[in-house]
Amino acid sequence: MIRVAIFEDNKHLRETFEFLFNSADGFVCAGAYPDCSELINSLETAPCDIALMDIEMPGINGIEATKLIKTHYPAVNILIQSVFFDDAYIFDAICAGASGYILKNTTPDGYLEAVRNVDAGGSPMTPGIARKVLDLFKQNLQPATAAKDYSLTAQEKKVLQLLVEGKSYKMIAAALSVAFDTVKAHVTNIYAKLHVHSGTEAVSLAIREKIV
Repeated sequence: MIRVAIFEDNKHLRETFEFLFNSADGFVCAGAYPDCSELINSLETAPCDIALMDIEMPGINGIEATKLIKTHYPAVNILIQSVFFDDAYIFDAICAGASGYILKNTTPDGYLEAVRNVDAGGSPMTPGIARKVLDLFKQNLQPATAAKDYSLTAQEKKVLQLLVEGKSYKMIAAALSVAFDTVKAHVTNIYAKLHVHSGTEAVSLAIREKIV
């Protein structure tokens, strides 16, 4: 039995997915949630094998949630579903640890097959997405070159490394034995030096350019 947790802010879609997985042989809905505000508690209370994750939700988005899940529950596989056919979303989702990426126009049978595929160790992608992924990796996996100098301090690099690992500000503060506000100050400096505006952008850039 494949246990599927659903994270989808659209009530109609969420209820449709819940019905789909509870009525299909070999599946059960472990939980259906409108957002990821209680993500860790939800998965602790109702464990799952696969998280079907909407990429755009209020509060914690699907990419940030994927990183949190892989940090706290590495055995859980994440299948991203989205209306976006955008390179940045696809690349960031893969870097965050997603096992597959499908579009919301996928048929119900397509959803079931994608979840089966992920559970079996595969990486399902909607037709067209796979070609984009190949193109992305051709662009981003060029021969190694020296990392750009962004003038990050040693402590800022430690903070960035922990962000890449999916750690929260609170967890970073504990790991480095510094105050929460000190972590916030470091992150502000990191954003300025990397010319980014969010944690997702910083993590994506750090991975692409091997900054840490």
